[in-house]
Amino acid sequence: MKIVRAVLVASLAGAALGVAPAAHAEPGDVVTDVRLSRTSVAVSSLNTVPVTVEVDAKFPGESEGEGLHAIFDRVGGSGQLNRVLSAKLTRYEGTTADGKWRGVVRVPSTVNGSLQVKYVITSGELPFDEWDPVDVVNGPKLTVTGTNQPRITSRHLNSPSPVSKPYTIRWSVINGQTGKPYGSRIKVNLSQDTACGWPGKVFLTDTAGYLTHTYPAESGTVPLTCLTIPGDPFAIASGYASTKRIPGVSATPARTSAPVGTKVAVKGIVTAGPETCNVHLQRLYGASQWRTVNTSQVRYGHGFTLTAQPAYKGNIPYRVLFPACYGLVTATSKSFIIRGT
Repeated sequence: MKIVRAVLVASLAGAALGVAPAAHAEPGDVVTDVRLSRTSVAVSSLNTVPVTVEVDAKFPGESEGEGLHAIFDRVGGSGQLNRVLSAKLTRYEGTTADGKWRGVVRVPSTVNGSLQVKYVITSGELPFDEWDPVDVVNGPKLTVTGTNQPRITSRHLNSPSPVSKPYTIRWSVINGQTGKPYGSRIKVNLSQDTACGWPGKVFLTDTAGYLTHTYPAESGTVPLTCLTIPGDPFAIASGYASTKRIPGVSATPARTSAPVGTKVAVKGIVTAGPETCNVHLQRLYGASQWRTVNTSQVRYGHGFTLTAQPAYKGNIPYRVLFPACYGLVTATSKSFIIRGT
């Protein structure tokens, strides 16, 4: 069974995903033994502690020269990360068909709890497009006492903001146990969308743990925005920002007057509006009551079509309402008139 890169990366980056399902390896692939140099470690703050990992395995179908990675999954306790990946293990004895590999897993404080080697993957260089894990039966366990774990938070300085304008996020990285900054500039990565969890653009916080960054206006769907603290090979901690943006909503009727009961198409665009989000045509009742008279969905390309039907003779005010959807807040078009004749 293939495990798609984005899914496994999300798990490694700290998302609350369950343990991967049993993997179906290539015929003949088997892990015969896994050994750890230590069964318990204590690690604090942004540090990592190396633990040597040795794997005895048979991969008759693999090419020479490729390394391995061991995947540790949480089996007890609680921590920010539920999974950690070893650095590349290199072969020190035998062949890929029957050999021994050795390397380290760099254990961060954020995996506090009990971990167990569950899978081994063969690979070239990271990143991978897909992985074929091989089950490890009764793999060794590692108990981690993680203290002073980093806590990542975010605050929008101009939220919500129009999708047509840049937006600014102030990130904070502090000691989650003491509530105080670490007192040094911290190397972090900023990334967006499906790249979250992979190395992005590198920045340094200030000594108080703050980083303020302005992101460009988005013409499409509002992306997931994240800050990660890099590790080897993946981030040791991650923080996510739920970006709230105000879409632009435009609407124009095909006719500005029509006989009572005639259907009039109303077309428009929701700037950055995702497909399947609803839009509602509303009619003004009395002095201030807007009521929905027709509903449709945003199409590919952000456009929509609604139908108005003048109910009486005279000027009838309409508008289009876009309810909050996928990170976009509620917004309305300018009102317009269709005259019933």
